[in-house]
Amino acid sequence: RVPLVESGGGAVQAGGSLRLSCVASGDTTSTHVMAWFRQAPGKEREGVAAMDPDGRTTVLDSLRGRFTVSADNTFNTLYLHMGSLKPEDTGVYYCAAGARRLVPVAAALYNYWGQGTQVTVSS
Repeated sequence: RVPLVESGGGAVQAGGSLRLSCVASGDTTSTHVMAWFRQAPGKEREGVAAMDPDGRTTVLDSLRGRFTVSADNTFNTLYLHMGSLKPEDTGVYYCAAGARRLVPVAAALYNYWGQGTQVTVSS
């Protein structure tokens, strides 16, 4: 079991930045690939970015240039750096872990989930 705890969400104006953090604990040997997902009201959850223990990353095409993913050197904390935020980035952002491959960033591949952190971008 791998509890995941997200933090860093909040309210920001369009054009602003936020950094989300996700701390993994418990059996961290099971984290494998870690990822960020988001879910806007009335929409399906979508994969935003992922990172594997070797440092390889992937980011949703539409978010490249604005979002990046990184981790600390223990790979127990995953970050999502979000810049030039837009109102359409509003939603609940979830951290996930346990996938065995970097792509695709699909919810069904992840075994462990955090509770989510709200991001609200106002225009």
